[in-house]
Amino acid sequence: MKTEQELLDLKQDIDEAKGKVSELKGREKRLMEQLTDDWKCKTVKEAEKTITTMEKEVEQLDEQIKQGVEQLEEKYDV
Repeated sequence: MKTEQELLDLKQDIDEAKGKVSELKGREKRLMEQLTDDWKCKTVKEAEKTITTMEKEVEQLDEQIKQGVEQLEEKYDV
């Protein structure tokens, strides 16, 4: 059988854990709102798809820039 002090310690641990859970839920809610407001994504999965799409676009733009630089170097003998 647990002593009264052990039970009080357990109660305090439980209360602290509840507080942390509540804080984390609040942070999650704010992050999801930011995700929706900034990126128009309603889920993390949607955001991951958006990131993948944006990474592909960046790669394509990078390639276009490289080609443009090469063309300019050839044209102006740089």
